[in-house]
Amino acid sequence: MTGATEPAHGREPLLVVQGLRKTFPLPGNQRMVAVDGVDLYLNQGETLAVVGESGCGKSTLGRLILRLQDADEGALRLGGTDLRALRGRALRAMRRRIQVVFQDPFASLDPRQRIRDVLVRPMRLHGLCDGREAERRAAALMEQVGLSPAQLDRLPHQFSGGQRQRVAIARALSVQPEVIVCDEPVSALDVSVQAQVVNLLQDLQRDTGVALLFISHDLAVVRHLAHRVAVMYSGRLVETAPTTQLFRDPRHPYTRALLAAAPRTDGARTHAPLTGEPPNPAALPPGCRFHGRCPDAHPVCTEGVHPPLRLIAPNHGSACLFAESLPAATDTAAGPTEPTPVAARIAAYRRARDRAPAPTEA
Repeated sequence: MTGATEPAHGREPLLVVQGLRKTFPLPGNQRMVAVDGVDLYLNQGETLAVVGESGCGKSTLGRLILRLQDADEGALRLGGTDLRALRGRALRAMRRRIQVVFQDPFASLDPRQRIRDVLVRPMRLHGLCDGREAERRAAALMEQVGLSPAQLDRLPHQFSGGQRQRVAIARALSVQPEVIVCDEPVSALDVSVQAQVVNLLQDLQRDTGVALLFISHDLAVVRHLAHRVAVMYSGRLVETAPTTQLFRDPRHPYTRALLAAAPRTDGARTHAPLTGEPPNPAALPPGCRFHGRCPDAHPVCTEGVHPPLRLIAPNHGSACLFAESLPAATDTAAGPTEPTPVAARIAAYRRARDRAPAPTEA
């Protein structure tokens, strides 16, 4: 397995994604590249955040992992099971093991179903328990997510947005999954309710050991919740690292631009803000896909193919040719340091290029 960090204890991770790719047809016999060769893994009881600006492919990645859409190529394994090979009943049985919490709590619940049915029906469909036991578990789930069992007979419109999202989380937990894909689960909620839902997810992970793939553009939430972060740009992962390390010393110019765009209470910026637009996914440029917006770009960045994600430090991967020679970053208001001279960056790139490829893992 390749990517940017090593799995815990050398064991097979719970979820493994290798070389996942998805394109969509466009008029004129063109194809739009949404996800392009993504490698990542997720361990049991871990939260991996996937971040990036709108349109980078992170929600499509989540749908591919859930098998709500089928990838064009690549491998998906959950606990050693090849997810892409599953069909029919086997695919339906897999749904119990990997669940989802969608972004919009107003659209993700059937307005005609009472909450009792929302929670009981999945347990009955997967044969986890009989009717009486399912009712008992539904009541326990309501308490587990901070709601009252007395609310089981309500309809979704009788709940607030935050309460609906708690119901959606309870629904995901009802079949005792191993992985939950959280696709922007707090972006539609008020800030105070966001904090409640994020804390709830942390508590549930601690109690159940469920792994979370947390798709988000909110870096403050990611910093609080995630163990590791994978940064996505134009369908590719461009940086992966443990959360603390990534926020302290990002090693890709795009990651630095994302962090610079996040509001600060002191008004200071540690890096230049992001300008320009992402490349056209139907006509991707040669070389690094970020070079047109990158303040550290060099002509060599426009050559060849997009740089692969490679290990640049323990548990830290970057797809920047000059990752090792970028100016030192800081997570304080001190501001950026002077950039490393171009000659030094080119020399570092040539050294990295001439080395034998290092094993990497996202």
